[in-house]
Amino acid sequence: MNAEWEDKLQEDFMQNKKWLPDLWLSAGGIVSSSSSPTWHLAISIGLSPVPLITMAASSTSELLLTDIATQDITCIPSNYIRPISDRPNLLDVEFSNAQIPLVDLQDLLGPDRSRVVEAIGLACQNGGFFQVKNHGIPEAMIDDVLRVSKEFFQLPVSERLKNYSDDPMKTTRLSTSFNVRTEKVRSWRDYLRLHCYPLEHFVHEWPSNPGTFRQIVSDYCKKVRDVALQILEAMSESLGLEQNYISKALGSHAQHMAINYYPPCPQPELTYGLPAHKDPNVITLLLQDDVPGLQVLKDANWVAVDSSRYNLVINVGDQIQALSNGKYKSVLHRAVVNDSSPRISIPTFYCPSPDAVIRPAESLVGEEHPPLYRSFTYAEYYDKFWSQGLNSASCLDVFRAR
Repeated sequence: MNAEWEDKLQEDFMQNKKWLPDLWLSAGGIVSSSSSPTWHLAISIGLSPVPLITMAASSTSELLLTDIATQDITCIPSNYIRPISDRPNLLDVEFSNAQIPLVDLQDLLGPDRSRVVEAIGLACQNGGFFQVKNHGIPEAMIDDVLRVSKEFFQLPVSERLKNYSDDPMKTTRLSTSFNVRTEKVRSWRDYLRLHCYPLEHFVHEWPSNPGTFRQIVSDYCKKVRDVALQILEAMSESLGLEQNYISKALGSHAQHMAINYYPPCPQPELTYGLPAHKDPNVITLLLQDDVPGLQVLKDANWVAVDSSRYNLVINVGDQIQALSNGKYKSVLHRAVVNDSSPRISIPTFYCPSPDAVIRPAESLVGEEHPPLYRSFTYAEYYDKFWSQGLNSASCLDVFRAR
């Protein structure tokens, strides 16, 4: 039985929402298995049945994944199961730290600045992902923000739901998956989304429980913004532009962050924490705990990124690809989950202000390098990104020059 037929069967089943007892479909017909608290529909290929759809018999009416995952389930709900052709092959992943460059920022403000700028430029051009160390954010601050983030997701559900919204335009919101209004299959993630620049415009909206949350996260936001500005200056220089070119192109700037919580998943091979996607912003600065999960597509292979908590992972976003006229490329990446350990990651999304007009830098455009993208405002881009949803196709394609 081919994968296309299996995908069609799963799609039909999901649309019809039929509940069937434990069944195995085999070449010889339908064979009923013993009764079980879990419901299955599976395809048997040869002698090895491969689960196609699994649905927990317990209620899945909870708004948040965390409260489903804590029910000691053994199978994930059907609305989290990816089509067979779109599942992570967890065995086909490269584990090589050498694939993701590590840049030491210690000399960025010293006499060896040009060497660091060159290293950042090469990382942006060759892979779009790199890690940085000696970035100036104290280890104690990193420990604190990871701890208070974990404490938030351990709060009683009634307390967490005070922050819940499925409106992607809301500036402070707790939600699940990516965009539950538009997606057909959910991702194995809950997240708290915060706007955080200018900080004084938003901090009063943030959760007040845990009691130290606002102070700890505010301190981290200020520090990570400093790192973002330093990296953007280095990127400008590496492109042969004025040091402040990218910063000026971003208008009055914006900064968002997400606190992602990925609970343990009993069937990690069937779902994603987040499927493959590119980031819509300028750059992303990722803080993560010691549990691996981030993977980057490099040379058509998925590469696992080291999960050292004290380094930041930096990746090029769509706006840098546009500003650089395609010299630096936004790269597909994904989050996978595991069956034993929860994972927390905290990406900071550094963004243009909504009214900023993004276009390729004039000095990077010429007869041999015509503009690849038309001018657009970031508000226009952001609306398109959220309506399109996460997928492997770049939202930038909509804004290509004609």
